[in-house]
Amino acid sequence: MSLKASEIQALLDEPACDHNKKEKSGCAKPKPGATAGGCSFDGAQIALLPIADVAHIVHGPIACAGSSWDNRGTRSSGVTLYRIGMTTDLSETDVVMGRGEKRLFHAIKQAVDSYSPKAVFVYNTCVTALIGDDVGAVCKAASERVGIPVVPVDAAGFYGTKNLGNRLAGEAMFKYVIGTAEPAPAAPRADGLLTYDVNLIGEYNIAGEFWHVAPLFDELGLRILCTLSGDARFHEVQTMHRAKVNMVVCAKALLNVARKMQESFGIPFFEGSFYGVQDMSNALRDFARMIGDPDLMARTEAVIAREEAKSHAALEPWRERLRGKRVLLYTGGVKSWSIVSALQDLGMKVVATGTKKSTEEDKARIRELMGEDTKMIDDGSPKALLSTYHEYKADILIAGGRNLYTALKARIPFLDINQEREFGYEGYTGMEELARQLALTMESPVWAAVRKPAPWAKQSGPGSVLAA
Repeated sequence: MSLKASEIQALLDEPACDHNKKEKSGCAKPKPGATAGGCSFDGAQIALLPIADVAHIVHGPIACAGSSWDNRGTRSSGVTLYRIGMTTDLSETDVVMGRGEKRLFHAIKQAVDSYSPKAVFVYNTCVTALIGDDVGAVCKAASERVGIPVVPVDAAGFYGTKNLGNRLAGEAMFKYVIGTAEPAPAAPRADGLLTYDVNLIGEYNIAGEFWHVAPLFDELGLRILCTLSGDARFHEVQTMHRAKVNMVVCAKALLNVARKMQESFGIPFFEGSFYGVQDMSNALRDFARMIGDPDLMARTEAVIAREEAKSHAALEPWRERLRGKRVLLYTGGVKSWSIVSALQDLGMKVVATGTKKSTEEDKARIRELMGEDTKMIDDGSPKALLSTYHEYKADILIAGGRNLYTALKARIPFLDINQEREFGYEGYTGMEELARQLALTMESPVWAAVRKPAPWAKQSGPGSVLAA
């Protein structure tokens, strides 16, 4: 079952990446001794865990399940089976005695009997890949036994980076799931307008933020067949091949799925973002443009004009408070440029941005937005971040949760932009929430309080007594 080196290299040499079109340079690989930001297994689970009605079984030691379970703040509008961590919990004895495949078969049966999932995803890990468990054969036999799809996701941690794991997860979906069922016919609309089916690829519904955007799709007659994978259901993934257009929200993660769907099913795709007023509007325009319906284009422009007017009016008070503030942004992927655009909409200046997990296309967009001389940060160590923060006289650090304590120890304002956050920032209404959280964070009285010298640190004259 384990992947060959040639198959892994093929995923790294993704043809849809611009830097591979002229000369195959391959996607970035971690340097020995450097932190990769997660392994392939971690990346595969991140990509697929939000599919809410599936039993996700980690085949390996229990620590693997513990490291990745619930590592995204993704929300579901209904079933929450995805939040139950499942593992075969292999021990040393199981490995030595060769009981891994037997335990996996029984784990699949137990998951089906206990929770009645729509499907079962089985994630291979380092240990089971090294001992040679045939996960694919077990999944096939178990599927025949339990009567539902059992999908092997071969993403052992030692294969490579988190990004490779994202792509491996996409490969599993394309190979075993996409195209295996048909969508229900769209219900006739009361207004008589046509309905067009679309997909979103690489959208994870962090903190429920996509729910800010979904009503606009409904209004325009764009039926979202599947959001891979935020708030998704297994049947929705099966029907993705019937969409008219795919939007790739995070190209770093699942670009291979969009490319293969274009090659196999003729579905065009584009890359876009829902962060910021301008990018939100551009995403709606791109859908209408690629579908090619003049009436849809006209209605889209009308909706954009209405929503932008409302958004600009709502944001104006916040702009007054945020204008000219300097931001150090440390994130990766699509957020490295899409959040820049959102912050610029608010009149803020991004002095530097992280590019650790960004594609060459992402970096090109950063340069387009911020200029050729922009500071791009690859080193995310606390020392490097704080040095950049003080060098560029930033007012706030926007980064992931792992940088929270770095900021608090340095007594500087911090806003979480990654998966652990509690607030959704997508769409026009999400933009208002972003502005609110930025203002509340920077204007909090706690920063002035913690930066003052401690009472006992004040210089005292001879013979004076320190206050208790």
